[in-house]
Amino acid sequence: MTTGTEETRIALDPFVTDLDGESAALRAAGPLAAVELPGGVPVWAVTHHAEARALLTDPRLVKDINVWGAWQRGEIAPDWPLIGLANPGRSMLTVDGADHRRMRTLVAQALTPRRVEQMRERISKLTESLLDNLTGDVADLKADFAYPLPMYVIADLMGIEESRLPRLKELFEKFFSTQTPPAEVIATLTELAGIMAETVAAKRAEPGDDLTSALILASEDGDHLTDAEIVSTLQLMVAAGHETTISLIVNAVVNLSAHPEQRALVLSGEAEWSAVVEETLRYATPTSHVLIRFATEDVPVGDKVIPAGDALIVSYGAIGRDENAHGPTAGEFDITRSSRNRHISFGHGPHVCPGAALSRLEAGVALPALYERFPALDLAVPLSELRNKPVVTQNDLFELPVRLTAQ
Repeated sequence: MTTGTEETRIALDPFVTDLDGESAALRAAGPLAAVELPGGVPVWAVTHHAEARALLTDPRLVKDINVWGAWQRGEIAPDWPLIGLANPGRSMLTVDGADHRRMRTLVAQALTPRRVEQMRERISKLTESLLDNLTGDVADLKADFAYPLPMYVIADLMGIEESRLPRLKELFEKFFSTQTPPAEVIATLTELAGIMAETVAAKRAEPGDDLTSALILASEDGDHLTDAEIVSTLQLMVAAGHETTISLIVNAVVNLSAHPEQRALVLSGEAEWSAVVEETLRYATPTSHVLIRFATEDVPVGDKVIPAGDALIVSYGAIGRDENAHGPTAGEFDITRSSRNRHISFGHGPHVCPGAALSRLEAGVALPALYERFPALDLAVPLSELRNKPVVTQNDLFELPVRLTAQ
């Protein structure tokens, strides 16, 4: 077996200039690829479907950053641009075992299928309002539709004041970006935590019909969550709750425009919108890479091994197009494929995303409403001119110029 010191590492492009090509290179390197994150940080990446499912449920891989040898040795700078993703504070994202079950149970009790379904009317009204504001021939669909919809929804769900949203947008863009100057990294994390802490304090003083209040109440009535854990959980839910859905809506529109025959199928009713959502999640997964798990002992994967103390990322962008899982046409966007629901783009096992149902609901409401209002909607620029944001964890664009009506 080989280790990362014995082979060339694939350096992830901090500017994300060719995500499809990079994902293909990762898959070609085998189910376990030696990778270098921006900032020169060496990790492993799981890139194939079956191996990812196995590793995501392997108890030898944990979320405790103190297991990471590079962290223990002081090799990870506190102002590393991705530190907020690797060490985001104590929440269900960063703990395992009993602590994870305790935190996740409280979130699941607050984010029930009934509560999610109750959001449908609110999502529909927001969608129609945003569509009413799309005027003229050309619009930036990301800025005017795909971004505000999930951000308003998650803020409403979590009980965050609407007046905070413009600043949160700026902060989360810095939080996810590989290009945030080191001097701004810690300040960004501090301000984000401060906004979440103020929200928790306000809801503790005056509870409302929102998830933050529900977490506080559940914590008081049962298993205890500290304020710090609620703050980290709130930040996690807001970050994941808007970024994933933005990318899902944007990537669905891009791929329907790039594949007009697929668009025709769904507009004619020959295919369901749920098929568009699931195939987009598989083919153009909103999350490119998820950071980070750490090996408590040597973990063999194929003919390689993750040494004890090394870090692993899950490369969902590569995994979604694994031919072993989706056949020889895995690299094609096809809403009629039978394996479209077999993806793991929301994770797998005990750490599967608790907000998956909400994201599916938002996209499932937004996309048909968008195309019902603008059935001739298409890209306003060539596909080659769309630019990815410098975010190695998200499959996201700077903007999405669309033409709302036929020329």
